[in-house]
Order: sequence, then structure tokens, then C-alpha cells
Amino acid sequence: MSTAAKTVHPMARAVFAIIALLIIVVALNIIVSKLGIGHKNADFTVDKVHTLSDGTKAILSDLPAPVEIRYYATRSSKYMPEAIKLHMRRVDDLLAQYKNLSKGKLRVKELDPQPDTDAEDSANLDGISGQQFDDQNLYFGLAISCLDRTATIPMLDPRQETLLEYQLSRGISEVSRPKKPVIGLMSALPLAGTQSMQMMGGPPASPAWFIYDELKQNYEVRDLTMTPEKIDPSIDVLLVFHPAGITPAAEYAIDQYVLQGGTVVACIDPFSVQARMSPGNPMTGEGQEVSSTLPTLLGSWGLTMEAHKVLGDGKYKTQLQGARGEAKDGLAVLTVPEEAMPQKDDVITRGLGGLVLYLPGGLTKTGSAGVTATTLVKSSGSGDMLDPELAANLDEKLARSFQGQRGYDLVVRLKGTFKSAFPKGKPGTEEPKADGEKKDEKKEDKPTGLVDGIKEGNVFVIADVDAFADRFAFNMIQVSRTRFQNMGPKNGNAPLFMNIVDQAASSSHLIGARSRAAMARPFTRINEMQEEFNKNFGKAVAEKQGELDKVNKDIQTLDEERRKGSANAKELDTKVKEARAKQRQYNKELREMEKNLQTDKDKITASLTMENVLGMPGVVLVLGGIMLLARRRATRAR
Repeated sequence: MSTAAKTVHPMARAVFAIIALLIIVVALNIIVSKLGIGHKNADFTVDKVHTLSDGTKAILSDLPAPVEIRYYATRSSKYMPEAIKLHMRRVDDLLAQYKNLSKGKLRVKELDPQPDTDAEDSANLDGISGQQFDDQNLYFGLAISCLDRTATIPMLDPRQETLLEYQLSRGISEVSRPKKPVIGLMSALPLAGTQSMQMMGGPPASPAWFIYDELKQNYEVRDLTMTPEKIDPSIDVLLVFHPAGITPAAEYAIDQYVLQGGTVVACIDPFSVQARMSPGNPMTGEGQEVSSTLPTLLGSWGLTMEAHKVLGDGKYKTQLQGARGEAKDGLAVLTVPEEAMPQKDDVITRGLGGLVLYLPGGLTKTGSAGVTATTLVKSSGSGDMLDPELAANLDEKLARSFQGQRGYDLVVRLKGTFKSAFPKGKPGTEEPKADGEKKDEKKEDKPTGLVDGIKEGNVFVIADVDAFADRFAFNMIQVSRTRFQNMGPKNGNAPLFMNIVDQAASSSHLIGARSRAAMARPFTRINEMQEEFNKNFGKAVAEKQGELDKVNKDIQTLDEERRKGSANAKELDTKVKEARAKQRQYNKELREMEKNLQTDKDKITASLTMENVLGMPGVVLVLGGIMLLARRRATRAR
């Protein structure tokens, strides 16, 4: 056999190489998809929009039982809007990441609900109804199930894209728990309502607060009273609501709970309007204490609040009506806008709108080792502390002399490994020294509790109580002499409270969770160039539009003269025809200018798109060509 016969033609070698490369690529894709590593990637985006948060990863790694996500998406419909189709691909990728990280404990079942199908019946059973688009019932939502519990996201709204990971992780956390989360309640106010005391000369029965009813719907609420000996660490969230007259022993119980990794939501108030209005004890004749704080714990946590002063704010003050109907400044009734919520991507305050706080306190951060303090809501820089009685009575002298010059915090989140506020142990348990016992005689110390935290704890401090009372937080209608019906929140107060409790109770991994950055980014270069075109064309369009308006006005005047029966009818008809011809011409020119503008914009977009799409492959081809030429030269040299 000759040497020529053994030689393979270069073209045939190239064809064999391409076929081999295609086979390798297909095989690798199959292997990667079978191994479940197809959605591992390197995220080089600025805000890490393709990377799941640490909280989500922790929730997926701790799943106690298998979780199923039924993902309803009408994919085969041509009526599905493009914005939702794009968002659908993002949801697909996110669910694939979740599934990959769950180590087999998360199953995603994709369903395409068509009319009169099992998939549509399943969606309806899960409480997911279709959305109407062009008279078509389209589905795009999901249901998350584990054992006998189900949570749903009825509509995966593209406008809520940044909250999707939080909603999904929260739903998984909720359903994967065998029982409802437990809320422990310590309150000096009757959140659960009161029984009638009229037989004893006391007040009639009062209903439960609306926020208490909402808590009961979603959680198991345990009343711990204001004097618990110990707080069970298994309680998911401890709600301390207006702890007026709290004892050192009760503070110690809270302290030990936090050191064991507990989560506390503390609502304190230097002057509670609701407490003043609440009935006192008919047996003792004592009224309800209006001021509440945590005198020992607050300082240990790195916060201070004046116990008997309320916060006034010259910028966020609210216009109120005086006794005679006149307008008065409510310096200590604060209408707090979104600009006062500095954590713009925090899921607790995101989208709240505004808050209305009634004679709140002012918190100041002093710092505590190992604890991070994050301000969720703050006053403006025009705040100062006021006498509560004068502020409550809308005293005019107070308004004239007020000079607020500093800011205070209103809602603060604390997170970290806390240290005990009671390093010597439980208050009141010190053993008295026996007679004749020497002061320097050392006795064996008995263990009295934790001094340092053994787990990371979380504390939310809110410097107002009244903000969550029925009449301040909800729209109500009266249905009987003593009963009112909740018609929904009147401001962001109740949503703020429930956001905090929901986040804390769902999972400790979600505390401090932030919304994801949006995947869709503005094309700033395109926008700048389009803006420049708008400026250039805008003047010409404005001039032509002015001429058109003048012609329209002339036509209107001529029509009026013709209706009045002018003697020069033929002349008027001629003028009207000329004016209408101008009108058509100007309209045509305007349409042409707008068409040219859109054409130029499309050219810019197409040009930049081609640069982005072909730029990198072009660079690779150039580098490949250079390497090929260098290799051929080296081969020839040999």
C-alpha cells in the first residue's frame, strides 16, 4: 500500500474532527444533566443575581422531609405575554438551583394547565386560579407541599421578581415544619381581649386586637403572662408587647431565652395612648401603666430610650385637628415615609408605603460586642424628645418653641451572639451570708444560668405600641355596640408588624433576608443615545406640531364662519380645503419624523446587540486564527 493511500485528506480530517467535537458536546450535556450539575455556574454579576442567599442554602440543607413544588405554567399558549415568558425562564432556572442544592429532597413537578385537564383541576385544588389575558385563562404560579401542609404563590408576578427567592424559601420553610410556629406572648395590654367585669362594677368585655386575631390564624400563640419563670427555648418567637412594670426576674427569663438563640420582638413605648384608654384593675382601682421599657436588657443590647419622653419630628409631624376644628401640628404623631426606611432591599420594609406612629420613643444605638444593629425605620434629622403630656395635648407653646436637630431610630434589628445582662445570675437568688462568715471566704458557686450566648440570637425593637392598635392601624366599620369589623390596614403599621413576625417565625435563616437584585438591567448606553436623539428630534417635532396646531385652529375658525352663513362661501370653502391639505401634509411629516426616529433607535439597539452577541465569538475567532497561523509557520520551519 502506497504512502498516498495512507494519507487522509486534510478536509476529511477537519470533517472527522467536527463530528467528534459534536459527539463530545452532546455526550457531555447528557452526562451533566444526568449528574444534576447542569445548573452550577460562576456568577460574575455585580449584585450576584444568580447566586442563592446563605439563608436559602441553609433551609435547603436542613429539610427534614421531602418537599414537592407543583409548578403551574401555561407554556403552550400563544397569548402568554412576553414579559411573563421571560420571567418564566428565570423561575425555571431558580427552581433548578433549588432542586440541585436540596440533595434530592426537593421535587419540582411541572404542569401545563389546559382547559378541562387534570393539571387545571390540580391547580384549582391548590388554590391557584388562572389570570385573564386576551380572554384566555393562563396559569403561572406554584404550590409548595410537604406532608399535609401546603403554601401557594398564586401568581408569579414579574414585578415581584426581586422577592421571589424570599417567597419561595419562606414557603418551603413553612411547609417543612410539622407544626405551626409558636409565638410566646408577654403583654401588659389585653391583646386577647377581656371578659366582662360589669358584675363587679368594671368595664364590659372587649374584643381581641386585630393583630392578635391575625397571629392566631397563622401561629400557635401561648400567653406566658408578664411573670414567666422560664421561657421554653422551643418557642419560635417571643413577643414582648408593652412590658409595663416588668420585673427583673422576667427580664432575666428573656435574657436567657435570647442567649439560647431565641428571637424576640419587643414593642416598647414611653407613653402609650392605648394603655391610658385601657381599663385598669377593678379590684385595686389602679390604672394601666402608660410607659414601658426593658430597663436592664435594653442597655445590654446596645440601645437606649428615654422612658418618659416621646419623640417629636419637625419634618415628619402630622397635621391634626384641634378641639375647635382648627389645624394643629402633631409634633409627636409621625407620618413616616419610605425615605425613613434606609434598608431599601430589606423584605420587612420593602413596599410598605408609609407608617404613622403615635407618641413613639426614640432609640439610640450605643453598641454591644458581638451584636450587629441595623436600623429599619428612623426619624428625620429634625427630631427631639418632648414632654408626653404636652405633646399629646398638641400644646401650642411646644409647637412654637420646638427645635429638633437630631435623628433617632424607631425600629432596630439586633443580630449576633449576645452577652447576659445579668452576669451574677437570676436577680433575687443571692444567698445571704451566715453570721460570722468572712467576706473574703470563698464558697463554691452554683450555676445560675448562661453568661454568654451559645447560639446567635435575634431581637427586633419597636419604639411604639399604639401604632398597632385597631383604630390606628386598620380601617374599621362598627357592626354592633362593642364590635368592629376589620376592613384592612389603613397604613403600613400592621404590615410592618406582621412582616417582622412572619420573617422571624418562618425560619431563623430568613431573618435579615434581603430582596434579590433585579436580573433585568437598564441598557444605559442605549438609553443615553436614545435620549440624545429625542433632544435633536424633539425641537423639530415641537415646531411641526406648533404649525399643525395653528392650522387646526384656522380650520375651526373657518368652520365657525361657514356655519354662520358668511357671504363669501366659495372663498371659505377654498380656504378650508387649503387648510385641510396643510393639515394632512403636516400629519404626514410628523409621522415620517417619528418613523425616522424609531428607525434610528432600532439601528442603535441592533448595532449594540450585534456587538454584544458577536463581540466575544469574534475575539475567539481572531485569537484562533492567530494561533493557527503561528502553528503553520512553526510547522513549515520544521
